[in-house]
Amino acid sequence: MATGTTFVFEEFALDVLNGIHNFSSNTYKMGLIDNSAAPAATQATPTWSDFSANEVSGTGYSAGGGAVTVSISEVGGVATVDFSIVTFAYNSAGPEDAYYGIIYNDTAAGKNAVASIDLGGPKSMRVGDLTVDANASGLFKLTVTP
Repeated sequence: MATGTTFVFEEFALDVLNGIHNFSSNTYKMGLIDNSAAPAATQATPTWSDFSANEVSGTGYSAGGGAVTVSISEVGGVATVDFSIVTFAYNSAGPEDAYYGIIYNDTAAGKNAVASIDLGGPKSMRVGDLTVDANASGLFKLTVTP
């Protein structure tokens, strides 16, 4: 459930060109943060450490968030990168103040951030599972035109 703005950080393009991201072998996670500081697409060199101070906490939520699976496809010169739906399980003592999901590369030394998802918060795991789906048609696409 992404209800508000979903964006890829502008710095991500440079990270790709610098070889920081390998969607075939790196591990990616989605961490949940509160609304203490809203992420911005233009944020310079965004990493998980920029957001982790605002990470939600509670029983059933692991620090650093949950793993996401990356799928890549290419059709007619358009490459699509999609991240799996992430479900944070219900717990009566779980976090109840999740506003944003931050997707980041957990393998990269700097834990470089990829994208931010506005959850339309506050979202609570005390009333049921919290399921986050970035975009049904892929988080982003790269197009090659001859």
